[in-house]
Amino acid sequence: MIIDLRSDTVTKPSKAMLEAMMAAKVGDDVFREDETVNALETRIANMFGKTTALFFPSGTMANQTAIKLHTNPGDQVICDKYAHIYNYESGGVAFNSGASCKLIEGHRGMFTAQQVIDAINPEAYYYSPSRLVEIENTANRGGGSCWDFNEILKIRKVCDEQDLGFHLDGARIWNALVEKNETTEQYGEVFDTISVCLSKGLGCPVGSVLVGDEAIMKNALRIRKVFGGNMRQAGYLAAAALYALDNNMDRLVDDHKKAREIGETLSKLSIIKTVEPIETNIIIFELNKDVNEKTFIQKLIDKNIHIISMGTNKLRIVTHLDYTDAMHNKVIEILKNLTV
Repeated sequence: MIIDLRSDTVTKPSKAMLEAMMAAKVGDDVFREDETVNALETRIANMFGKTTALFFPSGTMANQTAIKLHTNPGDQVICDKYAHIYNYESGGVAFNSGASCKLIEGHRGMFTAQQVIDAINPEAYYYSPSRLVEIENTANRGGGSCWDFNEILKIRKVCDEQDLGFHLDGARIWNALVEKNETTEQYGEVFDTISVCLSKGLGCPVGSVLVGDEAIMKNALRIRKVFGGNMRQAGYLAAAALYALDNNMDRLVDDHKKAREIGETLSKLSIIKTVEPIETNIIIFELNKDVNEKTFIQKLIDKNIHIISMGTNKLRIVTHLDYTDAMHNKVIEILKNLTV
């Protein structure tokens, strides 16, 4: 039994999801004739109270399209220093949009409205114009941390006062919604654009969706084409997303529960220096300085458990829908008896 806890992207479609995919009614989406893609886009747009949604093959492409919609070359994006758009999208902000990032020293991937105010550049011509504020919920590098929605509202007020766009990288927004008992409508009212991932917590094989109102989204289809993201009979993938929205949302609480139980076990081990607060399905922990990271990882691999390194003796575990109760019990038992 191989237990893969590197990411929640490692899941495979269930039998029921595959059946839904195979039964999809499809067409050529470049002609906008795939009715399953159209149904998915309409559904997610309605969920967030937006007029427009567009299906993408990846969350990175959805985020990069949003940034291009909000900015012109030379503009600046305000985001956390741990933001996915800055750290894990291959320099796409600069490459695709000719924009730069003003990095905020946040807390667990999150920051305050006052920090946004402090990050806005002066209007003098020799500064990059601040054009967009971007946040990530949940914050990956923050250990799956969930934003305080009241702080989000305060940042929205700053954006309104300073004429800034507001984009949400909602790669794991479903986890935040379930954990905080918040709604898609709340988020749709606050953000200009939102990218939501379907291939993480919801377990789809491929796909993200970008939502926004018509004015900001009018060039999204063209930009997706420029990025090479147009697909043909994409309804097979969209059908997986529709299935996931119906069947895989409420069960996210199970992932969160298992994550907390893993965190509790790790915190009792003498070889562990710290375990960061766990709110959703991500566990980030740090080994003591005298513990070799590669040795620790190899010990787990020898037991068929796979996790991922974040560097400097920090490691990450992510729970997901393919991580069964039997797997969980085995992981807990192995961790309790692990020696390095």
